[in-house]
Amino acid sequence: MLDNLKKYKVILASNSPRRKELLAGLGVDYEVRTLPDVDESYPDTLQGADIPLYIAKEKADAYRNMLQPGELMITADTIVWLDGRVLGKPKDREDALCMLRDMSGRTHEVFTGVCITTTEWQRSFAAQTEVRFAELSEEEMTYYVDKFQPMDKAGAYGVQEWIGFIGVENISGSYYNIMGLPVQRLYKELVKVNSRLLSFAYLAFSANERGYVKTEIRLLFVSF
Repeated sequence: MLDNLKKYKVILASNSPRRKELLAGLGVDYEVRTLPDVDESYPDTLQGADIPLYIAKEKADAYRNMLQPGELMITADTIVWLDGRVLGKPKDREDALCMLRDMSGRTHEVFTGVCITTTEWQRSFAAQTEVRFAELSEEEMTYYVDKFQPMDKAGAYGVQEWIGFIGVENISGSYYNIMGLPVQRLYKELVKVNSRLLSFAYLAFSANERGYVKTEIRLLFVSF
């Protein structure tokens, strides 16, 4: 599958082990390319899904000067959204515990923005997943943070880890989006690469029972 990508050298601009694993799971051959200290700030006016979408595009812009013809680059960013605020990667152990306490027994949202870029075009999209946490004890949260050190994860947790096994009660949306890459949607977008959609307008004439001529403009879409 995805034979349409063979004309491209696919670049994953991320060091995330989860994103590497998920992209490989699609059967895509790719190489990793990263830059140090890419700016991940965003305007204060942005909300929810618009935040990781903005950052994914900013990451793409940071790499654009390095991009060569025939290369296709994937950038992504994931946030946890609770009470109208972002829960990003925790600064330290206490910050991680505070995030887990805030999410305990509640539903939060996970948003991932993805940007697909070549030297000729760019496409982007965002995915949303709702996650319901059970009531977590202080002992459970402390055990998870101390044993798994989730400092590199938005919201201070990995759904594929112990905390996901014992703490996640319900998920609405893509499970893989919580891991950092909504691969179902990404696959659909990659399938579209190199496809073209042309529309043709033509007039259709017909006569009603009184002999009057009715004219319609119709559109014909052709994909190739």
